[in-house]
Amino acid sequence: MTTSMSAFERVSLALRGLYQSYGYRQYKVGKFETYDLYARNRNFLSGEHILTFSDIDGRLMALKPDVTLSIIKNTRDDSRTRKMWYTENVYRVPRNAYGFREIVQTGLECIGEVDLYAMAEVLMLAARSLETISPDYVLDLSHMGILTGTLDECGASASISADVIAAFGEKNLHALRAVCEGGGLDADTVKLLEKLCVLGGPAAETLPQLLELPLPGAARQAAEELRSLCDILNVFGAYRVNIDLSVTNDTDYYNGVIFRGFVDGVAAGVLSGGRYDHLLHRMGRTGGAIGFAVYLSELELLLSEKAAYDVDTLLVYDEGDDPARVAAAAQALTESGQTVRVQPAGEAAVTYRLMLHVGKGEIV
Repeated sequence: MTTSMSAFERVSLALRGLYQSYGYRQYKVGKFETYDLYARNRNFLSGEHILTFSDIDGRLMALKPDVTLSIIKNTRDDSRTRKMWYTENVYRVPRNAYGFREIVQTGLECIGEVDLYAMAEVLMLAARSLETISPDYVLDLSHMGILTGTLDECGASASISADVIAAFGEKNLHALRAVCEGGGLDADTVKLLEKLCVLGGPAAETLPQLLELPLPGAARQAAEELRSLCDILNVFGAYRVNIDLSVTNDTDYYNGVIFRGFVDGVAAGVLSGGRYDHLLHRMGRTGGAIGFAVYLSELELLLSEKAAYDVDTLLVYDEGDDPARVAAAAQALTESGQTVRVQPAGEAAVTYRLMLHVGKGEIV
């Protein structure tokens, strides 16, 4: 029998079931928001371009380029912790593209009291999301506190810190050394940053190496939190997790653990997320927040599949055949679990496994 669901649809359904199994409730947002929501938080967005239009009341509106901002804006600020999942279309210019695209993404957000368990649960769901897509995946973990704690300890300015984080994002030791030299960072800090920049690999091997380094207080607390998260992940199951401090983001919005997911066969990352308490506070909300998005549009080629045929059975009839008999035959075929295309005899625009002709006695 030809399945009525594509691999893409099966993955989407499986992700929905995964999130619901841990108590995440679906959240629906509108297709557009007022433009100023995105203008105020432009650096949080993955691109600079925003599709806008004027509403009938004169307000400047935007087709949403992001879901997280809408969820925060429309979620009540109270003491309750909310766990939400979504599947939505966003409108933006992807990296290395030359025009707007409608992008399908699914993801989840945990907003409220975000403790160690809540963070580990989100990481586990991220890893299982990747595993649902492909067995050949990796989840890269980092922690913004390791870099910010190291840079704050040595008194680095905001601009120097931003340049160091950018160099980490590119794994560019040459740029890192140039920034440190220009910023007047002390030799011990430069040496530590160089070691952190090249550090990376499977969590079980890399975490001990990270914790052996002479990390200052706040950076060491962040590294210990990373270790605790990985310990809880191990309780959930064996997942393919790497430590990679080149996974960075804007410190005006993100704090704590951040992560990115990859699957074999897709060049770009298909999942990204992290803890974004700073964004929550910038929008006048209290508490903590962590979440991630899976970019389903990036998976279209990976999950595309060509069925052997469009339908199981092509049921054809002649002009003089009794329509009631045709209907009964179609009903019997579908009730037996087959897919069926019914049409007058002649050339078919679909592929099929078997053709049955009502008028030639092929249907009982």
